[in-house]
Amino acid sequence: MFFDRDAEGREILRNTLRRLDLCVPPIEALHQLAHQLVAEESRYLDFSEMGQAYIKTIEGSEPLKARARAIRDELAQVVATALVECVGQEACDPDAHLAAEILLATWGTAFIQAHRRFRRNRDPEEARGVFLAIVDRGTIALKAAMVGTPYV
Repeated sequence: MFFDRDAEGREILRNTLRRLDLCVPPIEALHQLAHQLVAEESRYLDFSEMGQAYIKTIEGSEPLKARARAIRDELAQVVATALVECVGQEACDPDAHLAAEILLATWGTAFIQAHRRFRRNRDPEEARGVFLAIVDRGTIALKAAMVGTPYV
């Protein structure tokens, strides 16, 4: 999954929320991050032959799939913690944890579907389009779920 390669990826998520413009709610900042990473052709969203090799290795190994799930859970905690910190909520705020889980489900689905699209047609631009379309749709759902909270 994205951001599972090193601590730098986790720090990108944290820093995105820590450096919020007061006019940009946290969920929108993360939405903008997805678009920024695609525009920069970030290594975290590598829809290429090299990226396929990485995904294929994970898909072929139960221990690596288990580790990917564990990393996803760690990332959800990073996002939830950063969310509560950026709006001054309690660490146990259930809305932050729900938002983090929805966000990770959205980005994870987008990442997997984009890799599948790349696998079919070998077009990285189309794969990035799939990624962003799913992130955009998931962000709409996340914002709807978080109405009335400080995260939107």
